[in-house]
Amino acid sequence: MVILAINTAARACDLALVGAGTLLAETKEDMAKGQDARLPGAVSEILMQAGLEAGELDRIAVVCGPGSFTGVRIGVAFARGFALALGIDCVGVTSLEAASPVERAAAHRVALIARQRPPDISFWTQDLSGAGASGPAEERPLDQVTGPLPVYSDRPDLLEGARPCAPAAVTAARRAEALTPGRHPARPVYVRAPDAALPARP
Repeated sequence: MVILAINTAARACDLALVGAGTLLAETKEDMAKGQDARLPGAVSEILMQAGLEAGELDRIAVVCGPGSFTGVRIGVAFARGFALALGIDCVGVTSLEAASPVERAAAHRVALIARQRPPDISFWTQDLSGAGASGPAEERPLDQVTGPLPVYSDRPDLLEGARPCAPAAVTAARRAEALTPGRHPARPVYVRAPDAALPARP
């Protein structure tokens, strides 16, 4: 199975192609905005890098959050539209699943920084194991992140004993092969409402 994974949930345009669990190609460009304009060209380039045509893809995986509100929407919309055009499955992988070490079979918790301005430091968390997530993504304050489970985090400096990790398209692609599309839909996972709000009507 050849899987294209897309991750624009953070400040990057991160793509990976995986076939039978083997990395075929990957690319990552740091960018705070503009992923919507960059994605079509980036997908064409990574397919060319792997020597593949779009019609050879079997599945598309997209990192669906939590993360940047706009970035999540861009990635999900593009992935769903591309999959529809190709007539293939599209699955959603949370940012925490995309950060969890694939080789880790035992139960653990992934914690990604959500709010980092003291005193309101919080993390998005999700408990996982080799069998997948054992619950939904949620937001926890700093003092409620650690517990009996080993913790992997993008900010291990804030969590005693935590091991480093980060969301990646290649991890999303490797996890996506075992996911059932109907049970892992490609739709945004926000956990909480966006910080920005539309102005109230007069």
